[in-house]
Amino acid sequence: MTNRILLTGGTGFFGRALLRHFLASGMAADTTVCVLSRVPQRFQAAHPELFACDRISFIRADIENRQSLPWDQEFTHVLHAATDSTVGPRLTPLKRFNQIVVGTTNLLDLAVATGAERFLLTSSGGIYGSQPPDLAAISEDWLGSPPIHDSSTSYSQAKRAAEHLCALYRETHGLQTVIARCFAFVGEDLPLDAHFAIGNFIRDALLAESITVAGDGTPLRTYLDQRDLAHWLWTLLLQGQDGEAYNVGSDRVISIAELAHLVRDLIAPRKAVHILHKADSGSIRSRYIPSIEKIQDFGLHVQISLEQAIVSVADASR
Repeated sequence: MTNRILLTGGTGFFGRALLRHFLASGMAADTTVCVLSRVPQRFQAAHPELFACDRISFIRADIENRQSLPWDQEFTHVLHAATDSTVGPRLTPLKRFNQIVVGTTNLLDLAVATGAERFLLTSSGGIYGSQPPDLAAISEDWLGSPPIHDSSTSYSQAKRAAEHLCALYRETHGLQTVIARCFAFVGEDLPLDAHFAIGNFIRDALLAESITVAGDGTPLRTYLDQRDLAHWLWTLLLQGQDGEAYNVGSDRVISIAELAHLVRDLIAPRKAVHILHKADSGSIRSRYIPSIEKIQDFGLHVQISLEQAIVSVADASR
């Protein structure tokens, strides 16, 4: 059977990695990918190699505009990865919430109408809310959540709503749904001038006199290379268990201060690292660490080390 996969977010950080993996991995010759994009011509100018493949096609559409979607076509799978984590923080909380919830509703309706059997939603580790200090890693069955009355949690609340929509469409329409709860990532497509600490450190290492840590450096994070991310997402789309959620991220824990020094050591050994704020011994240390035991049942493991990922980003940015 021929697989025809609809991909949203195909021109973003997740999507570009997914398309490169599709081309490089030799996925089944009878599999094609149709990418939704608001401005495919602009993407073509930047990435002509993706338009040269006859198994990748592009449709001009906006997931928030139902009329623009390809209702007259047929798909076997939908991989919904369209939330823009770069532009999103610049939206109002209400607009950000609506972008995610309306877009997901439209894509679920499209999946049902076009005959798709499986739907993969890229959700977020943010749906768990703040990680308690005594919880080493968050597993998929942990029942934490962000505070419902805090507007700053609109992104996480919207992702929770999107996951619930998947459960409702699974029950109502028999659509197989799988959830990828994504944590923190690094890769050649990561913007170095946005709100991502690792990107800012790499930018400073390449261009600034020193590397600046805006906070106290104590938060604990993990970073998965976007090439591993793409491999894991394709695996979940095709093999993930219907109705299940899986954490997607690295299990290597590093503090923000340690990360800044690691970036310095790898890219600009002679530069200083400046941490702007002194750590408060009485404060709760921020943690954002996934358990990835569940996804390892598919034989998935971190293949690209953090060091390799950092050097790759620096090389791509020079």
